[in-house]
Amino acid sequence: MSSSRRLLSLLPNLGRAGALRASEHACSTGSLLFSRAFADDANLKKTVLYDFHVANGGKMVPFAGWSMPIQYKDSIMESTTFCRKNASLFDVSHMCGLTLKGKDAVKFLEGLVVGDIAGLKDGTGSLSVFTNEQGGIIDDTVITKVNGDQIYVVVNAGCRDKDLAHLDKHLQAAKSKGLDVSLTVHDDRSLLALQGPAAHEVLGALAPGVDLKTMYFSDFDTFDVAGIPCWVTRTGYTGEDGFEISVPSSHAVALAEKLTASERVRLAGLGPRDSLRLEAGLCLYGNDLDETLTPVEAGLAWTIGKRRREAFDFLGGEVIKKQLAEGVSKRRVGFVSSGAPARQHSVISTADGKVVGEVTSGAFSPCLKKNIAMGYVEKDLAKPGTQLKVEVRGKQNDAVVTKMPFVPTPYYKRPEPAKK
Repeated sequence: MSSSRRLLSLLPNLGRAGALRASEHACSTGSLLFSRAFADDANLKKTVLYDFHVANGGKMVPFAGWSMPIQYKDSIMESTTFCRKNASLFDVSHMCGLTLKGKDAVKFLEGLVVGDIAGLKDGTGSLSVFTNEQGGIIDDTVITKVNGDQIYVVVNAGCRDKDLAHLDKHLQAAKSKGLDVSLTVHDDRSLLALQGPAAHEVLGALAPGVDLKTMYFSDFDTFDVAGIPCWVTRTGYTGEDGFEISVPSSHAVALAEKLTASERVRLAGLGPRDSLRLEAGLCLYGNDLDETLTPVEAGLAWTIGKRRREAFDFLGGEVIKKQLAEGVSKRRVGFVSSGAPARQHSVISTADGKVVGEVTSGAFSPCLKKNIAMGYVEKDLAKPGTQLKVEVRGKQNDAVVTKMPFVPTPYYKRPEPAKK
């Protein structure tokens, strides 16, 4: 297999809503060529780490309107497995960080997302989703309750414009009713993700006064890293333990240099990030989630807080309430398949040829050395072990519904309280 074709086999899932359509189609259909890595990106946005990426061998490609590294000197296979055993540093500054402030910030946000934000302890967070009036997912997001009057939110790069327009629309309505809430977009900050089993060791060495043993999955804190004031959340998009570090953009390169000075850390790009998240069974907006799919169909009903299920007082709440009570016709599931890897839009059928669904993400797993995918099927066929077929390049390949995540996810979670 040529080097360019090997890259293609690992990069079917990078298109997102709002991405440059040519590159989105190329990634989704497996037609992204190595030559694209050096295409003219004069019209693309660049993170403050752009020159740092290029100097370190980053192959830059268009993604969600940004020029981002798809890989560095390592192959995507090598970079993926390295992250699972050591630590990788990802530039995710294309993501949009924002803060809602005011005594009504929690009340305002709970009208737009399904999570129990009021129920979060200060300095903790959770995955949630913004919904529309039909219960469809506008975007998935990580929400952190810094305190009762301050909420830190990170949304997807490809959804930035529609998310901000959505928030602004409802913000103006809230203010007209006298609610105390304001919105700040952190365009002056960059975001780095340090991921992998060595992440806590590397970060701890640069923040010697911080006890990371008491900082658990989804916890948030502010402290200096290598002498630089940062906002740190113990979270990520790889299925590994790790941290997302928001840093003033003026210090982003210096921090990246400090973090990668360790021999246990390597730079990683969009390619391994996609493989890692798929192995962990994590959704990619624009592929596995969109505005026609609800949290119930997407297997994200767990994000709907218990308290929120009493009133369903968020956009689309009545639709979701009905789905929880009566069930849905399709569900998101994982697959392991034979033959060539399944791709987005690969048709899923039964052995007798009945079409029952479609693949939304698929690739060859660098860690498992087998084809994995996720997609939506009729709910009666969503049970693990169900035998199906996926069509790839005109061939019907065997596929079996498989529980996700495909690999263990060793998140550093808070210990469960002792049972009395």
